[in-house]
Amino acid sequence: MKKATYIKDMESWKKEFTFFHEIIVRFSETDMFGHMNNTVPFVYFEEARIEYFKKLGFMNNWLKPDNETMPVVADLQCDFFRQVYFGEKLKIYVKSSEVGTSSVELHYFGEKEDGSICFSGRGRMVQYSKKSGKGEPWTEEMKAKLLSQL
Repeated sequence: MKKATYIKDMESWKKEFTFFHEIIVRFSETDMFGHMNNTVPFVYFEEARIEYFKKLGFMNNWLKPDNETMPVVADLQCDFFRQVYFGEKLKIYVKSSEVGTSSVELHYFGEKEDGSICFSGRGRMVQYSKKSGKGEPWTEEMKAKLLSQL
């Protein structure tokens, strides 16, 4: 298995995750051989990230029309280890890895039913101010929730 630079030891890293979102690979996400398109994990990361933020209680506030902040993706990466095919059931895991003033580094991985990792990823999300166009610091409550997931 190829080594991703953000993972020091795959087995201990994998044990740090508790939250996951289940996915079944749809036909529209595959090529003519039934192989998952390489852009699809980014969509899965988004789905899992949204569910993760819902669990933390962030999404309800971000979605309010009068809310001044929103989450934006600053960067996102994916590393591929195994092929994935139409109809496979995957668990997409997500966790906080590092919390900044207005950002959070998230780590992800997709796991097949046999427990093997098919892809992993990392990315930085920034809480963005709609007015200033700059990062907006986490509230103490938000920061505590993110840190509790490390």
